[in-house]
Amino acid sequence: MSVATIPDTRGRLTRDAPLAPLVWFKSGGSADILFEPADSDDLADFLAALDPAIPVMVLGLGSNLIVRDGGVRGVVVRLGKPFAKVETIDAVTLRCGGGTSGILASSSARNVGIGGLEFLRSIPGTVGGFVRMNGGAYGRETADILVSCEVVLRDGTRRTLATEELNYSYRHSDLPNGAIVTAATFRGEAKQPEAVQAEMDRITAEREAAQPLRSKTGGSTFKNPPGEKAWALVDAAGCRGLRKGDAQVSEKHCNFLLNLGDATSGDIEALGEEVRDRVKAKSGITLEWEIRRVGDAR
Repeated sequence: MSVATIPDTRGRLTRDAPLAPLVWFKSGGSADILFEPADSDDLADFLAALDPAIPVMVLGLGSNLIVRDGGVRGVVVRLGKPFAKVETIDAVTLRCGGGTSGILASSSARNVGIGGLEFLRSIPGTVGGFVRMNGGAYGRETADILVSCEVVLRDGTRRTLATEELNYSYRHSDLPNGAIVTAATFRGEAKQPEAVQAEMDRITAEREAAQPLRSKTGGSTFKNPPGEKAWALVDAAGCRGLRKGDAQVSEKHCNFLLNLGDATSGDIEALGEEVRDRVKAKSGITLEWEIRRVGDAR
């Protein structure tokens, strides 16, 4: 990619940027360009001036992602601190930047006596990812609390979309292709901060007991098929603890894949495909990936 094809920016540009340190699996190749915009205006101006033929991908906390070993062509956009701010709109409403973590969003809600966002504490990602994938846990999902989101489209156009326009379903939205979520407005309910904290503590304890949180993992690997639990299908197919190199199906929660040390992204993805094959052979059900897989194989 020629230097001449990359627009000027107030943000930070890094060429041939390693992505492994930025994703939870700690594996994968580099991005041609890593762009960390200064603010929403900077992002919009950059995309408007960028050659439309150059692909663009957004990276959040890197939790629900496999970056393939050959890396990612084009520009990877990472929303940093300028997009991790939370504002109180009224007694039950918050506006969160697209780079805000679930922990920060739920804690900010607690601090001002807003309940209903506690479940975000348990999702290892950012607001932008929650909005795109209708992230959810513990009986709640983003569609339950979202009022609207602000996005920048691939051509630099800025839009505000109401929840109804996203046509949410399980782990899916109709967010326009290439749209980057720069902010979202959430509405909860009035609740005492102590009660919000108690619910967050309950969720945290339950999650700690059930999931391999202190491992190099990508979180929930496969979507739950209608009427089924992905982990139970994986377990029934005999995949608990299954390994391919340093990639392993977690023994603690078998809808999680682990990097035990030096697994490549190829190892991790191949293990996931083997799990899908075994589940299909055992149950007749084809599991769908929940983890995004991006980039080129080596």
